[in-house]
Amino acid sequence: MNIFDKSFTPTEAQLRYLDADYVVLKPGTFVRCAVTGAAIPIDELTYWSVDRQEPYANADAAHDAYERYVVNAK
Repeated sequence: MNIFDKSFTPTEAQLRYLDADYVVLKPGTFVRCAVTGAAIPIDELTYWSVDRQEPYANADAAHDAYERYVVNAK
């Protein structure tokens, strides 16, 4: 995959999130944040939930998702 190729098209990946890593189920260049819907390049993915199997764009989005989960669990 060469991102400098004119025919290169970013594609959404599917991942399985583990405790400190993830497994690529479907190759791609990005995933979508479960809270904001923003595209997150795979090499910049830092935040995710193993329990909910969701990626997050940043710490704020991860915290928002956590708060939603805790409120709905009560």
